[in-house]
Amino acid sequence: MSAGAPTAAVRKIIHVDMDAFYASVEQRDDPSLRGLPVAVGGARERGVVAAASYEARRFGVRSAMPSLTARRLCPDLVFVRPRFEVYRAVSEQVRAVFAEHTPLIEPLSLDEAYLDVTENLQRIASATEIAERIRATIRERTGLTASAGVSYNKFLAKLASDHRKPDGLFVITPRMGPGFVEALPVGRFHGIGPVTAARMNRLGIHTGLDLRQWSLEGLQAEFGKAGAFYHAIARGEDYRPVQAHRLRKSVGAETTFSRDLAEFGELREALRPLAAKVWDHVARHGLQGRTVTLKVKFSDFRQITRSQSSVVPVASLAELEGIATRLLGAVLPPPRGIRLLGVTLSALGDDSKGPAAQLALAL
Repeated sequence: MSAGAPTAAVRKIIHVDMDAFYASVEQRDDPSLRGLPVAVGGARERGVVAAASYEARRFGVRSAMPSLTARRLCPDLVFVRPRFEVYRAVSEQVRAVFAEHTPLIEPLSLDEAYLDVTENLQRIASATEIAERIRATIRERTGLTASAGVSYNKFLAKLASDHRKPDGLFVITPRMGPGFVEALPVGRFHGIGPVTAARMNRLGIHTGLDLRQWSLEGLQAEFGKAGAFYHAIARGEDYRPVQAHRLRKSVGAETTFSRDLAEFGELREALRPLAAKVWDHVARHGLQGRTVTLKVKFSDFRQITRSQSSVVPVASLAELEGIATRLLGAVLPPPRGIRLLGVTLSALGDDSKGPAAQLALAL
């Protein structure tokens, strides 16, 4: 089953989510931004909002929104260039707080993680008390707020952390779980994206209660392997464990240009910082990858990808850049202007395992 197999013991799971993380860091570090609608990202014509402060969200500004759209919604929006090295440093501070309570930490991104505190380092019986201590310590050490959800599984803990944002704490007990789920729109379920939610709506599935009316067989027939997961979460069930030290499957970087590009020289120059960003991440985390993928989006928004895999990992930045450049050359001249390029390194593994282990992972 997608949701895992039942266990006898009831887990104590906390989901911690930093509030408007990137924007909050910028407002913390620049007092003149406090109280203003702030967007972290590019203000240029084809820029994208990476994060929005709560002041900006009141105007409908959201992450991943085109900057032009955000500006129309909020004419007074203040754009700030992202400082990922600062966000990473703060994220490490936050994870150090988590590590004082449990080694079972599953980061989802720089600003959120699951923690299993069923057995915890400080032997605190109440998961709610642990969540309160974590939030207080994060505020003390970073000057930032975090929201937390406490429950008996990951799915409900994630829902709980969203319930009283920002700077909130909410608990969903085993007795509350099924009832809490049945009243929620399926579009609010973590694990059900907009496309799937729209498909469910067309089938008459609008809430958790609607979803619960479907049999396991019916959901599997309609949604394939994901049907088992949907069947479980509609009942407040999720047996997936918190996966400490979860290995990322890929690392990527992309950029959208202010104008369409078509010349090889310009596109090659645009690839270099993308490859460097990807290589910096894998090098700092001791990872190696064997598959390089180039992403190309044309002016009409049509998108293609081209990949190259090898038995042994990519050995250097120069090799990564060279493969990406060859993949780029294979799609030129383009049928129309190119508005976006991306580079991804995947089939990742830990380089501490040595050549023999790496070769054993060959495709």
